[in-house]
Amino acid sequence: MSTIHPSSVIEEGAQIAPGCVIGPFCHIGPNVVLHSGVQLASHVVISGDTEVGQDSRVFSFAVLGEV
Repeated sequence: MSTIHPSSVIEEGAQIAPGCVIGPFCHIGPNVVLHSGVQLASHVVISGDTEVGQDSRVFSFAVLGEV
């Protein structure tokens, strides 16, 4: 099971593996894949055809993928 802050937006089609932690005010696009154990701090934006590898950590205000 993953933990997703209620202020975050996860678009339909995004794949979130078990064990992920998504902090406040994140935005995850429809073609994004987060592998197990990924941790996103606050205000992270991930879009486009982007995969984030297992046990990766993404820090606040990072933008990954196409915008």
